[in-house]
Amino acid sequence: MTFDINLIKLIYQTFDERIDEARKIANHPLTFTEKILYSHIDPGAFLKMYEKGKDYVNFRPDRVAMQDATAQMALLQFMQAGRKRVAVPSTVHCDHLIQAREGAAKDLAEAKVTNREVYDFLASVSNKYGIGFWKPGAGIIHQVILENYAFPGGMMIGTDSHTVNAGGLGMIAIGVGGADACDVMAGMPWELKFPKLIGVRLTGKLNGWTSAKDVILKVAGILTVKGGTGCILEYFGEGSETISCTGKGTICNMGAEIGATTSVFHYDDKMEAYLKGTGRTDVTELAGNVREHLKADPEIYDQPEKYFDQVIEINLSTLEPHINGPFTPDLAIPLSQFAARIRENNWPDKLEVGLIGSCTNSSYEDLTRAASVAQQAVEKKLKTGSEFIITPGSEQVRYTAERDGLLDAFKKIGGTVLANACGPCIGQWDRNGTGKQEKNSIMTSFNRNFAGRNDGNPNTHAFVASPELVTAFSIAGTLLFNPIKDKLLNEAGEWIMLDEPEGQEMPAKGFEVRELGYQSPAADGSKVDVIVKPDSQRLQLLEPFEAWDGKDLTGLRLLIKAKGKCTTDHISMAGPWLKYRGHLDNISDNLLMGAVNAFNGKTNAVMNYITGEYESVAKTARMYKEHSTGSIVVGDENYGEGSSREHAAMEPRYLGVKAVIVRSFARIHETNLKKQGVLALTFTRKEDYELVREDDLLDIIGLHHFSPAGDLMLRLHHADGTTEDIPISHSYNENQIEWFRAGSALNLIKRSQG
Repeated sequence: MTFDINLIKLIYQTFDERIDEARKIANHPLTFTEKILYSHIDPGAFLKMYEKGKDYVNFRPDRVAMQDATAQMALLQFMQAGRKRVAVPSTVHCDHLIQAREGAAKDLAEAKVTNREVYDFLASVSNKYGIGFWKPGAGIIHQVILENYAFPGGMMIGTDSHTVNAGGLGMIAIGVGGADACDVMAGMPWELKFPKLIGVRLTGKLNGWTSAKDVILKVAGILTVKGGTGCILEYFGEGSETISCTGKGTICNMGAEIGATTSVFHYDDKMEAYLKGTGRTDVTELAGNVREHLKADPEIYDQPEKYFDQVIEINLSTLEPHINGPFTPDLAIPLSQFAARIRENNWPDKLEVGLIGSCTNSSYEDLTRAASVAQQAVEKKLKTGSEFIITPGSEQVRYTAERDGLLDAFKKIGGTVLANACGPCIGQWDRNGTGKQEKNSIMTSFNRNFAGRNDGNPNTHAFVASPELVTAFSIAGTLLFNPIKDKLLNEAGEWIMLDEPEGQEMPAKGFEVRELGYQSPAADGSKVDVIVKPDSQRLQLLEPFEAWDGKDLTGLRLLIKAKGKCTTDHISMAGPWLKYRGHLDNISDNLLMGAVNAFNGKTNAVMNYITGEYESVAKTARMYKEHSTGSIVVGDENYGEGSSREHAAMEPRYLGVKAVIVRSFARIHETNLKKQGVLALTFTRKEDYELVREDDLLDIIGLHHFSPAGDLMLRLHHADGTTEDIPISHSYNENQIEWFRAGSALNLIKRSQG
């Protein structure tokens, strides 16, 4: 089934013309990334050769996707925009709110009861405004997008950082906050700083225990969690064409972990086969007419160093399996060195739980390779040493995998199959014993492994690997195992080795599904009512944020000076807090509760200068707000890395934070702060971070002349009576400055809608 085929036809009909125009303006050969970007520039924008990493550009994405946790706030904002229907095809996917406890059937049934109010809201608001609605149990947003909506040469945005998964089908797909989604759904152009380009040339062919997952684990080790910031990674080379479409999706998916704007592969035979296999032969016919444009120009591949800002080369034939972690997804460890690293660092070597699936690795191919390892354990009489959990990516994948016996192979080694949802990957895991906060190790095929991310226990050492490697380690029960060279003792007392995993890119009998879980929107939504109860604890209608009063910000209190890694998980935790994603007041109680206070090394304990005591961040912020005292957050490097969740920007705005000043920002979070009217600023001299004291009063000077060309000044009033003036920089353009003046980007949209 192909959704929105007329849209795809229209895009391809004008593709030749737009690419030719872009090539004339650029006056040089084009990468595949540039072809997609230039062909999606807002027609009202002045078309020129944009400077990478500097110029802001208005784009017109083809579609919008939202998951249920972020869709609530995005759609609550859209309801204020004054439109009767979304301007571009949009979808909502219910995958984040299902908590993993006992297994698929019970967990899904419980979620439908627990989250009924939210699901009813999302279904009704989708029905009213022309949005496709994917019900709970239908699958994880990114797998569903790959199976149904992604197409080569297209451009989409999604309210989840792993929207980038669609790059596996040749699409520029970018994670954004809900305010960005609101812009596009309201018919406004979407703004992005024109990205730099990193080329990744792949040679050779994957073999043995090495998989597509190991490509991105290797790249993460090279670029680190911020090395891709402001960049798009474009994969090419003969090696890229040997990787399955879903394998490409895995690689693009985890590009979010290196801060990349997105990642993309050019169109090839593997993508064509996947489109046909998922019932979209009509798309392959259309793509065939413009196939020459669905890849970079030949000169790019001949001299990539000339056209990319950076080039990385990886030989797939010699690439070793990797395991990344713990506590950060860029700590890349080759399998051959893993046991030694475990011993050197005294990490817990007993593997408690192995988990496979998630939006990153839950394709049919992933499950077949993991199942081939599980089946060996059965046939070779091996007893599984760890708890083992499986999360299918979609109902289509789950049903097909069950039909083909893959799920039975997992169950035979004691595996528990969870609902087709995010579950443990995002902290929706009711894991027994986490309250003890004991040191332990788990291994997942997920994407992120920040402290406390999966189970709420900051002492859980989470390692990231391929599904087949996770399965092998789960059978062994120890992190000191290497399936390439080590033997295991079976129940018959025999020492045996595991054979290399085998997989199928596509099911031999084709995909099959009984209940897709999709609801089409009403043709006319004017009579559909969207009800939000005034006393609801899950949903809250939004009030506009106040506009700037035209004055410099003075007499501000330091709310917190965050030290070290401060992700969006630290700023606005998920897990049990997901239930409040549609209620701004309630969820604001988790503000920055995971951030480390630089002055005492503690979390959720900051000096409240009204009470004179250390209090939680949210309580302190609320008290400052009640006393009409604004506040400032100071942060370290790559502040706001991780999820796209705009709650990490809306919560500080709601609780009176006027500015966030850091050494450096992650891209999505910086934009989210700007959208909500919070000043997103950086220390011009990074070392000035050290000058901010706990008891300072702070002023931000120069807002009367706020402009793209001019920096601002931070004045520190120390308790000893001295003052210091510190230069602070920003990346605002004129349009973004108007967001600040208006109080938020949404306030401007409302004005434009009349």
